[in-house]
Amino acid sequence: MSQPSPHQIPVVVLAGFLGSGKTTLLNQLLHRSGGSRIGAIVNDFGAIEIDAMAVAGALGDSTVSLGNGCLCCAVDASELDVYLERLARPSAGVDVVVIEASGLAEPQELVRMVLASENPRVVYGGLVEVVDAAEFDSTRERHPEIERHLGIADLVVVNKVDRAPDGDAVLRLVRELTAGAAVVPATYGRIDPEFLFDCRPSRERIGQLSFDDLHLHGDEPGGTGPGPGDTGPDEGVHASHAHLHSAYDAVSFTSEVPLHPRRLMDFLDSRPGGLYRIKGYVDFGAHDPRNRYAVHAVGRFLRFYPEPWSSARDPHGAAGRVTQLVLIGSGIDADALLKGLQACKEDVPHADEHSMWGVLRYVQEPDVQEPDVHEPGGAEPEDGAEPDPEG
Repeated sequence: MSQPSPHQIPVVVLAGFLGSGKTTLLNQLLHRSGGSRIGAIVNDFGAIEIDAMAVAGALGDSTVSLGNGCLCCAVDASELDVYLERLARPSAGVDVVVIEASGLAEPQELVRMVLASENPRVVYGGLVEVVDAAEFDSTRERHPEIERHLGIADLVVVNKVDRAPDGDAVLRLVRELTAGAAVVPATYGRIDPEFLFDCRPSRERIGQLSFDDLHLHGDEPGGTGPGPGDTGPDEGVHASHAHLHSAYDAVSFTSEVPLHPRRLMDFLDSRPGGLYRIKGYVDFGAHDPRNRYAVHAVGRFLRFYPEPWSSARDPHGAAGRVTQLVLIGSGIDADALLKGLQACKEDVPHADEHSMWGVLRYVQEPDVQEPDVHEPGGAEPEDGAEPDPEG
């Protein structure tokens, strides 16, 4: 998996009220992780199908290793940083951490805890709120705070749309209640993991038959059918693959002309609703000829990671310095995004000592552990100010 930084693991917060389907969604991610190792932090092992995932053995009193290399930890809030430390150790080989909040948890507090983590090996990976489309009206009556949760979410998964009398109406209402978050429909908690994280292992697993291998083989002709953990009717992972991909759009942008840092920051400030993730590398040319900048953006969170061109894994060498970005979202206007990025190109390259200031505000210095939250269209955070997921 291509990490936002060689040493940082994205931490995704998965929230939703009881019955919304977030545990089913987590199980689907564990089953179809694309070879990535997921560190799953949950409140109750009973809800996760540990037996069906072939437990390989315990690594501690509250941690078990799953047959596909994923790890599960049962924790309370006070232990979160302890288990983030455990899962982020290089020896664990984890590519992404998913925290499943209890049905009554306050997601904003979990987000703050991740943002405030002093572990330099983790980075915020977004707040995913799962809602039950079939029971959305009654959930709003019982839990009016759901509107506040939707307002701070980076991605909203509208689950059980097939059971709702009017799934399209629920989707429209949820989009109205969010603050520009990406909103995607789902059935049986199925969402393509590529939407949440890069489904490629950070390192090659030699000699290991993963749970993904077993699950996929079972769906092939002559196999044993759907793998354990599937809920409800399913045509198999291959048949559902196109349906999963239909939930989001991906736009690729490449430029051999360096980008102007101020123009790029203006683009990021005004990025539209529904744009969930931005990843890739940026060449700022004469503004910083020594470095290229890895970009990691999820929702309103933004971070740049400079790395020397001399150490960049560029098969074309110095002459091949290019900007390469991938933008992922739901219902996004690809043409408008590409036009906006084209406008970021440097017309007449020249050095400007002040032009990089906007970018450098989102570069985490080695001694600074708490990242900023970048609010689209809003004022930049004060130095030392505490990030506010609500903006």
